[in-house]
Amino acid sequence: MVDYFKIEDLLSAEHILIRDAIRDFVNLEIRPEIDHFAQEHKEIPNLMKKLGEVGALGPFIPQEYGGAGLDYLAYGLIMQELEAGDSAIRSAASVQSSLVMYPIYSFGSEEQRKKYLPALGAGEFIGAFGLTEPNHGSDPGSMETRLTPDGDGFRLHGSKMWITNAPICDVAVVWARDHEDKVRGVIVERKMEGFSTPETLNKWSLRASKTGELVFDQVYIPKEYVLPHVQSMRGPLSCLNSARYGISWGAIGAAIDCYEVALKYAKEREQFGKPIASFQLQQKKLAEMLTEITKAQLLSWRLATLRNNDQASPQQISMAKRNNVHMALQVAREARQVLGAMGIVGDYPIMRHMMNLESVITYEGTHDVHLLITGQDITGISAFQ
Repeated sequence: MVDYFKIEDLLSAEHILIRDAIRDFVNLEIRPEIDHFAQEHKEIPNLMKKLGEVGALGPFIPQEYGGAGLDYLAYGLIMQELEAGDSAIRSAASVQSSLVMYPIYSFGSEEQRKKYLPALGAGEFIGAFGLTEPNHGSDPGSMETRLTPDGDGFRLHGSKMWITNAPICDVAVVWARDHEDKVRGVIVERKMEGFSTPETLNKWSLRASKTGELVFDQVYIPKEYVLPHVQSMRGPLSCLNSARYGISWGAIGAAIDCYEVALKYAKEREQFGKPIASFQLQQKKLAEMLTEITKAQLLSWRLATLRNNDQASPQQISMAKRNNVHMALQVAREARQVLGAMGIVGDYPIMRHMMNLESVITYEGTHDVHLLITGQDITGISAFQ
C-alpha cells in the first residue's frame, strides 16, 4: 500500500473497511479480466450489478433511497480503488453515482427518487448523463438541445456526444434549454419513442467501457419526467462538481497501480549485473512518482474533509481534478519508461492506464479549462470571454 505520509491514520475504521472491501473486489473481479476486455473493446459483463452489490453506486445517497449513506471521504476511497483497476470501471460508477443518482436525489421529486434511485443503486438500471454536445464541450451553456412545450409535457430534440454508458443505458439524465431558455433536467427512458444511442467505436482509450451518443428525435417527455427543482446551469454543474471530486481520487488509484508495478519491476529487472532500481535515474523516477502521489493524496484528503462539511468550493474541486489527473498521467508515462518495451504490452497495466488517463484529463473539464477556472478565482478576471 502506498501511504508515505501515513494518511491511513486519518481514516476511520469504517473508511479502511470500505476501502479494503473495494480493493478486494477489484483484485477478484476486475484485475484478472480487465486487460482482455480492454484489448477486445468490450465491457465487463454484469459490471453494474457487481458494483451495486459491493455498494459502489451512489454510496453518498441515503439508505432509504438505495444508497449506503456514506460520507464523501468513503466515496473518494471507493473511486480510488476502482480506478486502480481501470478508469473505465471508475467512470461507470462515477457516472451512475454523481451524474445520474445525484441529480435525481438533489433535484428530483419524491416519486422520481423512489422510482429510480434504488434500481440505480443496485445496478439494475444503468444510467447515462447527457450534457456534452457535438458542437459544445467546454461551453455547455451554449447547448442546442431543446425542450418545446407539447400539451402537459415537452418534446426533446437534439443530441449529446461522448456519453459513458449511452449504448447500454436504461435511463439518462439529460440537460436542455426550454422555451424560456432555462436549463432543465429531464429523465429519458430507453423505451421512449425517438430516443436512440449509437455507439462510438474505434477508441484507443476507455476501451472496457461503452461510449456513445444520445439522440432525441422529438422525444415526448411527460411532465413527471422533468426534474422539478432546478432551472439553470447550477443543475449540471453541481453534478460535475461531484464527479470531478471522485475523479480527483480515482486518478490517484491509477497512479498508485503504475507506481507499484514500476517499483516491483525495477527491483527484479537486472541490467549490467544488478537491478535497475540501483541506478540513480531509476530512483529519481520512482522518488518523484511517490512524491507526486503523496501530494495528490493529501490534496484529496483535505478536499474530502471540506466536502463533508459542505465547504468545498467548485474551484477547489477543479484544482484537485486538474492536478491529480495530470499527476497520474505523468506517473504512467514515467512508469512506462521504467519498464522499457515491456511497458507497452498487456502483461502490465501501464499503457492501458496511460491511454485511459488521456480521456480523463479531457472529460468533465479539460486540463486547460480547469487552469482558467483557477485563474479566474485568484484574479477575479474571466479568461473565457
